[in-house]
Amino acid sequence: MAEKKAVIVGGHGKIALLSAPKLAEAGWSVDSLIRKPEQSADVEAAQATPVVLDIETATVEDLQAAFAGAAAVVFSAGAGGGSPERTHAVDYEGAVRSMDAARAAGVERFVIVSYSRAGVDVDSLSEDDSFYPYAKAKHDADARLKETELDYTILGPGMLTLEPGTGRIALADAQGEPEQDVKKETSRDNVAAVIAYVLDSGAASRRTVNFYDGDTPIAEALAE
Repeated sequence: MAEKKAVIVGGHGKIALLSAPKLAEAGWSVDSLIRKPEQSADVEAAQATPVVLDIETATVEDLQAAFAGAAAVVFSAGAGGGSPERTHAVDYEGAVRSMDAARAAGVERFVIVSYSRAGVDVDSLSEDDSFYPYAKAKHDADARLKETELDYTILGPGMLTLEPGTGRIALADAQGEPEQDVKKETSRDNVAAVIAYVLDSGAASRRTVNFYDGDTPIAEALAE
């Protein structure tokens, strides 16, 4: 098995492109799965190796081959507010195939990027709400991951921003309510820093971590 190799699903996303250099700095090699060959240059600039494999059409076997030799998989793909059908295909079905492929490939560590109210929104939103398909897909993917034997971490950031990361966060409860008096926002750069930290340290094993930008250093926040 390759030493400290991670595969990022959704490799051209903003969080993925911020995560790859942080992982590289920590000594990881990173393969990033992308939909289009023209996205390769951005991935290479982020110190990752581009692998063209569309999560919507990739089979479990395709993904298993892509995950071979990896120590960890990061699922950071998303339909980005497309049609309900595509949201289900990417955010739920793509995530589940990735979980199945990780197990088949012998990869134990699996980090998924969700959102802070994924555990509760499905119970309060109307099915007619435009946000419902996303909430449902994320809720169901997270629930499925918890049923596996994978060494998972579910990350639940708030409203994503492009602010520079501070390396400091505020944890939130299962309803997405923060423990500190902060905005319910999370910089993508901080999400990337948390991804790199939990992969490199093994912190937050089989835990859901809901968080916003805050005042507590990441390592301290995730120490328990």
